[in-house]
Amino acid sequence: MSVSKAEVTDLWLEMALSRRIALAVMLILTATLWHVAAKPNTVKVITDENWRGILEGEWMIEFYAPWCPACQSLQPEWNEFADWGEDLDVSIAKVDVTEQPGLSGRFVITSLPTIYHCKDGVFRRYQGSRTKTDFISFIDEKKWEEIEPVSSWFGPSSVLMSSMSALFQFSMWIRSVHSYFTEEVGLPVWGSYTIFALATLLSGLTLGLILVFVADCLCPSKRCKPKSFHYPDKLTPEAAKLMKELEADDELEMSDKDDDDEELPLDENTFQTSVRKRKTEAGDRNDDS
Repeated sequence: MSVSKAEVTDLWLEMALSRRIALAVMLILTATLWHVAAKPNTVKVITDENWRGILEGEWMIEFYAPWCPACQSLQPEWNEFADWGEDLDVSIAKVDVTEQPGLSGRFVITSLPTIYHCKDGVFRRYQGSRTKTDFISFIDEKKWEEIEPVSSWFGPSSVLMSSMSALFQFSMWIRSVHSYFTEEVGLPVWGSYTIFALATLLSGLTLGLILVFVADCLCPSKRCKPKSFHYPDKLTPEAAKLMKELEADDELEMSDKDDDDEELPLDENTFQTSVRKRKTEAGDRNDDS
């Protein structure tokens, strides 16, 4: 079977074209894979040190924990939503509450995952569906304007929430110290609790002494001396009238008492005693004369 020269040429052209197509497909796939691999993570990580940066501009912040199943299922949607951040002019961030307990207390995180929207320092809690499409619609259509913002009293930059953040950080510090005592030093659990109890007692006593010292310096105690009563030199007419009435009542009581003594009858024994007494007094007078 003979093959013509034209057929050989056509076959060669088809093979060359197939090679070119395969090479182009390979180049496209290689460029796509390289772009995906080289694309940086657009989700910003917020910590206790840089959290004030979210007070400027527009942000969507996710609070999560690595052990939370709901947080794990949300991560793909959140990462895809972050790819749209530049187009929507919004920054996408996340906070690991296990690593940042201060932010957990500052934002009062009671459930996971929790998502906040922030626009120029005004915070709103997102409570919609957790899909990429819903996130994009929430930002693009400005649905966040329909949500009531967090009160300034409970804002993350308020004094109250700053105190809450410090309390959470202090509790985590106590937990780390307890772990150090029990794991590194080898103390029993009750020994660690005893140390904390003594430290609490001593700190309370020290604080009490400091408060007493400060109070004594600010408000020194004064000995209470009884105030002497000064009688007025001149009585008022009402007081003078009352005084006369009291004196009249006293005189009346004394006269009534004297009358009662005079009218009191003497019994036989009393009479005899009185007679004997009078005789004795008369005898004494005669002897003297």
